[in-house]
Amino acid sequence: MSESLYSSCAEVLSVCQAAKDDLAALLDPNTGFAPRLRQLCRDQITEAENSASSDVSQEELDVLRMEANTWGLLQAVMPARKTEPEPHVHPRVLLAKNPYTPTSTLAQAIMHSSVLLTELVVVREWLHETAPQPQHPEATTGYWKFTKHNVMQALRTGSGIREGLVKELDPDAMNRGDGRSLAADDAGSEKSLAQALYSFVRAGRLDEAVELCRKAHQPWRAASIRGSLLFQWRAIANEQRDDDGIDDAEEDAEGWQGNPRRKLWKSTCARAALNPNLPDPERILYAALAPCPQTFSVLKSACRTWEDHLWAQISILCEEKQTGEMIKLGGGFWDGGLAVLENMPSPPSHEEDVAEEEEWEREATSTLETLGSVHVEDGPTADHAFHVSQLAIILDRTSSLLETFAAGLKDGNFDPESSEYPTMTRFFAHLCLYLRMIDIPAPPLATQVILEAYLQVLEAAGQRELIAMYAGALGDNAVERYAMFLTSLELTADINERRLALTRAREHGLNVHRVAVVTAERTIDRAFELLPQMKGPLPSVIALQATPSDIELLLLRSIEWTTFEDGTYDTALEQATVILRYFLGAGRVSLAKNLVEMLPRELASIDKPEERATEYLHYRQFFTIWDSLDRVVECQSLEVSIMNRDTRAAWLSDYKGLMDQAYDAVVKLLTSDWMMGDETGDRRSRELTRVRQIYVPELILRLHVMLYASREHVPENLKRALELANIVADSRYKLYDDFLHLDGRRLGEYLDAVRQATIAGLEGGGSDPFKIILSQ
Repeated sequence: MSESLYSSCAEVLSVCQAAKDDLAALLDPNTGFAPRLRQLCRDQITEAENSASSDVSQEELDVLRMEANTWGLLQAVMPARKTEPEPHVHPRVLLAKNPYTPTSTLAQAIMHSSVLLTELVVVREWLHETAPQPQHPEATTGYWKFTKHNVMQALRTGSGIREGLVKELDPDAMNRGDGRSLAADDAGSEKSLAQALYSFVRAGRLDEAVELCRKAHQPWRAASIRGSLLFQWRAIANEQRDDDGIDDAEEDAEGWQGNPRRKLWKSTCARAALNPNLPDPERILYAALAPCPQTFSVLKSACRTWEDHLWAQISILCEEKQTGEMIKLGGGFWDGGLAVLENMPSPPSHEEDVAEEEEWEREATSTLETLGSVHVEDGPTADHAFHVSQLAIILDRTSSLLETFAAGLKDGNFDPESSEYPTMTRFFAHLCLYLRMIDIPAPPLATQVILEAYLQVLEAAGQRELIAMYAGALGDNAVERYAMFLTSLELTADINERRLALTRAREHGLNVHRVAVVTAERTIDRAFELLPQMKGPLPSVIALQATPSDIELLLLRSIEWTTFEDGTYDTALEQATVILRYFLGAGRVSLAKNLVEMLPRELASIDKPEERATEYLHYRQFFTIWDSLDRVVECQSLEVSIMNRDTRAAWLSDYKGLMDQAYDAVVKLLTSDWMMGDETGDRRSRELTRVRQIYVPELILRLHVMLYASREHVPENLKRALELANIVADSRYKLYDDFLHLDGRRLGEYLDAVRQATIAGLEGGGSDPFKIILSQ
């Protein structure tokens, strides 16, 4: 399917949803929802047929054509179902006022008095519109030219008519029962003409069929086709004239039109259709001109496609309903003559009328239901999804249609890999939305299933920008579904595309804050499902850090969803602390630092709940210290052996200042309740304890090593290093407890470092190990 068709359908949906309160606009025959989608399908077909490089298969084109026809059917029937019918005079009232009412006026009144008949007539017109292009036979230069030549030749030479050849040239020459026929070329032309005329009748193009007969030099056949036209005489009909300023004088001057003896004509056509002596194409043509149950078998023999069978059944239903109602009315003067005027039948009661109409509707429905299993010769079968849809639309069973399709989706009856699947899901998704817009009930659960299937099609086709629009139609599930889509993007969308995705959510009426929160939650949950649990041996933070995995990056970037807008900052703070505990507990300091740098500054000003706000400030405090220790190392590395006095003095000043800052910050952290968990022993408390056990010993050792290593440049730092041991040993802070984990930095490791510092204090002479501590 062309990628542009997805976006084109979405544009139509967007335009029509903006006008959802304007029913007339939605049902407009040119710019309404259904006509727009029908035109999109037609444009797609035309483009594919005209493109030499198109990779669209014929099967896909056929399905697109069926979809276009189905939208045309919806446009044909829905306006009448959604609008109040105009008041019309009952045919019985017309006859009572004017017994000479023409047959065409009575037929119109009969149609308007039956809702189902009106719809069937509309469906028949739709079938005419969507019928295949009629055939055009080869042009002829005369009436039975070859037969005429043979007959004239025989008369001139006196050799007698060739055996088996007709002797006369009148239209009934072949039907006299003597077995004679036309010349082979003329017989072939006659057959082609009859078949072509049937194709014109099938397409409802009677005027063109009449013109074809005249071009074939058979005006008598043209007259027989025109016999199907109902008798019309506006001069004597009680009809309202259009107040559009058009002068009807010319039309009235022509007098009556149509066939005043149509009843006789119809019975003659039926007899011709049932006459086995006539060629089959002739019989089929007359059966199509005057369809009735008696000639159905003849007409059925010409039906190749499912649409042909539908047209045949509906044509018979319409014709029989009109005939039956006309019989009940007595036919008026033009069908029944003066005798009817003298003995007008007594009208049935209203209750009898209603009962008869309901009985006919049941019979018509039963007849149409047989089309669900009719055998077809050409084209898609009766159980094709679009044929099932068209029949359900005609029978006004759209709810059961949607439920059936949704059930098929859930049961896996449709192959998502088939070429028809995208087209089918697109059609049904837009059908659900169309019915909603025009206030026709659509089953909510079925609608959700169908829209979900179409959303999956859009995702597979890479139509990310359309997901929000269709997810928004899911109602209560809209946020969850759109969040599920955003979660599925994982790392394929950069931060700008993620921000744009949330903007689309707002454009289509979704709660942006809720979408962001749910997306972040789903992403975090997915990452934690795949990441190793934070338990077991404590990680080393002095070893070379491994390159972040995709899952770690996914967890890191999950915070983006809740940091786009300040309305989700509270949630961002909560999620950030969870992620930071994991990264630090797993020894992934760089990732944790990246996360803190991604967070908006405003998060630091959030003070509720206090526990969470304090934890976040502790993280910021930790990374400030971590950076300060890194700056000390960086500054130390700048020392070179060749420095002039001023340069060395400036470097030493910077070096000492950075160490002072780092020392003060670390001591402040160590002497506070940094990352102290509560007594509950819950998961958060256990994670905080793990973080302390990793980083408190690490900070102590790093600070000690920094002070010890700088003793030559800043001699008092050796004293600071030994004083640090007093802080570690202080029972108020219980820092020694954080050294007790079996897999962490052990207390012995720190005591060994203190021992080395003590020995260094003796390097200046003397044997008192406390001399360096007691020195001023």
